[in-house]
Amino acid sequence: MIYALVVMSSPASGQAALSAARFAQGVLARGHSIRRVFFLDAGTANGSAAATFPQDEVDRLQPWVELAEQHRVELILCITSALRYGMLDDTEAGRHGKAAATIHPAFTISGLGQLVDAAACADRLVTFGG
Repeated sequence: MIYALVVMSSPASGQAALSAARFAQGVLARGHSIRRVFFLDAGTANGSAAATFPQDEVDRLQPWVELAEQHRVELILCITSALRYGMLDDTEAGRHGKAAATIHPAFTISGLGQLVDAAACADRLVTFGG
């Protein structure tokens, strides 16, 4: 089965984003595939390269990075939401006159077309947060 995920919660606003990452790991462990993970609204904060978590908390960035690096899962930040939350790749940072990118390299910024494509190609679209 092919899944697509939508994450709409920031890593700091409860468990939805972490649950999404764990769900993705479980899906892959059972032999299914993930077409794409699309981060929308506050969910774009999951891609922050500067995210640092207290020692007594779970690192909420690392599970996403592992999905991208080990399983080649696409992690897409909605461009409109990303800009609102200050999430920039090198291209957007340059275009908007900012000094540096703010997203982790495992993430890509793109448009809603990526979500539409993921939903069209997947057997299941699962949303976390809201």
